[in-house]
Amino acid sequence: MKLLCHLEDIPDRDARGFEFHGETLVVVRQGDEVFVYRNQCPHLGIELNFQPDVFLDSDGEFIQCANHGALFRIEDGYCLAGPCSGQSLETIAHELRGNEIHVQA
Repeated sequence: MKLLCHLEDIPDRDARGFEFHGETLVVVRQGDEVFVYRNQCPHLGIELNFQPDVFLDSDGEFIQCANHGALFRIEDGYCLAGPCSGQSLETIAHELRGNEIHVQA
């Protein structure tokens, strides 16, 4: 596991993108809990966001693909609505060590 970022780098109930070993990861923070996914929609394989660090819907309830509006549950990346309904974002193995977020290298 390698250090990706610190918990305070991500506002609570928000998400941020991070470059890690040549790919972009999405980290969503919910209090002291974090969820890490590859920044790739299962529908077309493109990045989820158009604008930097804009990954959640307007209510902050779901991860949203900016291209076709697909909605993914934050806690497991499962697509509830959109062209990839029933598929999931790729989860990245991670650990929260104190205030450090480490991901599988």
